[in-house]
Amino acid sequence: MIAVDLDVLHSIMPRFSGTNHSNQARIVEAISGSMQETLEKYEINTALRVAHFLAQIAHESAGFRTTEEFASGAAYEGRSDLGNTQPGDGRRYKGRGLLQLTGRANYRALGPKIGLDLEGNPELAAEPVTSLVIACEYWKDRNINRHCDRDDLIRVTKAVNGGLNGLEDRRRYLGKAKTALARVEALAHEANAKPKSRPVLRRGLKGSQVAELQALLRKKGYMVAIDGDFGPATETIVRQFQKNKKLGADGIVGPKTWKALEG
Repeated sequence: MIAVDLDVLHSIMPRFSGTNHSNQARIVEAISGSMQETLEKYEINTALRVAHFLAQIAHESAGFRTTEEFASGAAYEGRSDLGNTQPGDGRRYKGRGLLQLTGRANYRALGPKIGLDLEGNPELAAEPVTSLVIACEYWKDRNINRHCDRDDLIRVTKAVNGGLNGLEDRRRYLGKAKTALARVEALAHEANAKPKSRPVLRRGLKGSQVAELQALLRKKGYMVAIDGDFGPATETIVRQFQKNKKLGADGIVGPKTWKALEG
């Protein structure tokens, strides 16, 4: 399981000041302690699954600064498709959580799955740790992991949002999440690397060693630019090479990948 901690979240989230900063810090610090255990429970446990999940919750929570939608919820009043059949349901069951649980029917359906009476106490859905569990339960119910495994941002976004609202923002968060997680995986590789072995390379690095890696990939017949920049394109080619060589296709160039490239 990939370590998802406070440092990873700090690498992804935007910077705010004042009240926004305080709200963001409260939410991020609360969820970071249980993030890894919760994600593992819901099988959000590969680099792609985790990256897509983090990107979506970052966008839906406005950069981790809220677990409750800014609007009053009045727009949902009388929405029978959401189960809002009683006066005041729109406001009472407004969007809450990291993925915005909305409507009486959804609160009623999800509550028993996590052992909470969300219909009777809808404010509980905005509690940070609970909001993380709700997001994971939503993810599981819609089988979103299958879209992550294909690295399909469009389908992931449609499954979360119902449309493609905020797609560019979600794409930016996804890129940042992939880079942050690549750094975590590279550190794990480095811990297992032998002294004097080649450096572990990952997405986000630049320099002559990356250029050498790209040259070796070109020599093996993989059409990658030799520009010394380990960006998304190079990561994709590395994953393909690893897959073809029956290595762990994590996009991290450690001792086994170097050996295969030099063989």
